[in-house]
Amino acid sequence: MNQYSEELKASLIAKMLPPNNVRVVDLVRETGIPKDTLYTWRRHAHKGDASAPKKPADGLSSEEKFNVVLETANLTAVELGEYGRRKGLFPQQLSAWRETCRQAHAPLAAQTERKALRSQAKEIKRLEAELQRKEKALAEAAALLVLQKKVRLRWAEPEDERSTWRSASK
Repeated sequence: MNQYSEELKASLIAKMLPPNNVRVVDLVRETGIPKDTLYTWRRHAHKGDASAPKKPADGLSSEEKFNVVLETANLTAVELGEYGRRKGLFPQQLSAWRETCRQAHAPLAAQTERKALRSQAKEIKRLEAELQRKEKALAEAAALLVLQKKVRLRWAEPEDERSTWRSASK
């Protein structure tokens, strides 16, 4: 049984998983490693098995990630690619960490701003509830008017009686 280095395993697993998604058959042709071995490594990587080699970035603390961002701050794209391959990091990870570091030092919303937003949200909810209530009342009034009209038509009051009734009520 052949023993493969952890670096080789990790690089091949990285090729098999997204974003690369290289087919196992292609890796068999390229490396000569049996397909069953590659499938096993990939299966362990999907399950998160402890026996499978982990990507180096999985266990980094936030301080270590910050240090990586500092180390890579002045690197060119080529140097950044070499650094990423050497450390087993993807450029997307580095850019995400860089953005997280930028946001960490952004000014936080003041407490008064948060209170104002909360009160605005409550006011919006209150107004929406009031609007719903008024829409229901309007619909009910419209239904009553329609029913009143139907009752008048049903009873078919003659025109002369209506005029005398109206004049009597004045």
